[in-house]
Amino acid sequence: MIMDTTTSGIESLVTEKDIQQYLERGFWISPKLLTDEQIERLNRAHERIWRGEIDGEGFYYEGKVVETDFSSPAIRKLVNGWWINDEVRLAVLSSLIGKIAAALMRCPAARLWHDQVIEKPSAGSGPAGLSGNVGWHQDYAYWQCTDTTNMISAWVALQDTDLANGAMMTLVGSHHWGILSDSASFKDLDLSALRHRFEPQMTGAWVEEPCNLKAGQVSFHHALCLHGSGPNATSKPRRCVTVHAMPVGTAYQRHLPPGCKPALAYHTNVRLLGPRPHTGQKFDSSYFPLLNDPTYEREVLRELR
Repeated sequence: MIMDTTTSGIESLVTEKDIQQYLERGFWISPKLLTDEQIERLNRAHERIWRGEIDGEGFYYEGKVVETDFSSPAIRKLVNGWWINDEVRLAVLSSLIGKIAAALMRCPAARLWHDQVIEKPSAGSGPAGLSGNVGWHQDYAYWQCTDTTNMISAWVALQDTDLANGAMMTLVGSHHWGILSDSASFKDLDLSALRHRFEPQMTGAWVEEPCNLKAGQVSFHHALCLHGSGPNATSKPRRCVTVHAMPVGTAYQRHLPPGCKPALAYHTNVRLLGPRPHTGQKFDSSYFPLLNDPTYEREVLRELR
């Protein structure tokens, strides 16, 4: 059973008040969007991915990932799981998530930028230290090859998620601060040190708020919203699938924005534009499918039958 996309509108799920909350605070948490069956299938997909199993005849975005050290509390991450796993593909290309993302970005339609399949392992009986953390960072710090900051991430919870198992924390209103210096800091695991780094650049208060989610809920956050997470102190892994989306018409920009380091002006997605990408070239190929089209979704379902 796929997410319900039969309704022509999504006004019952995301209201104008919800959109205003997202625009003001930088994030918004949805009602439950996934069925229990979908959650179970995506958990099984996680297990298959970490074993190195692949569906279809596609290929890995960044190379094969096979987990061998299951004792490590460090986060595991696979980019573009939809390329190699059918269940992830079905969830990531959901027109419902696409319609909600487009509504929150206030754009006609959304395209997929890329997805991430993420598992935060249990720290077990020993201390996790910093290795289970995700540093405070801005997603757009890694995406400065695009010509808009109006991009969004949908974090799909595959279990009840709170601070005990490493829920994502957001900084309320931080998307209003613009792109911060050195905020490509996903792998900088000392959260306190990162706060000291960013506080001099803040134009508002440092207000942390955890994204506490029930299984099947989705948190949507702005590409400039600072977020991070602590370790998973429970006995089970914390899993999610994250859908990163952009407005239809988003294009590549080769020039460096002010303060952008040259290495961050490039993203691996740029190679998907062809051998000689140029400024103004749109991310609109099959690598970046529309997320508002239930027809595409039905095609995926037919392939899986």
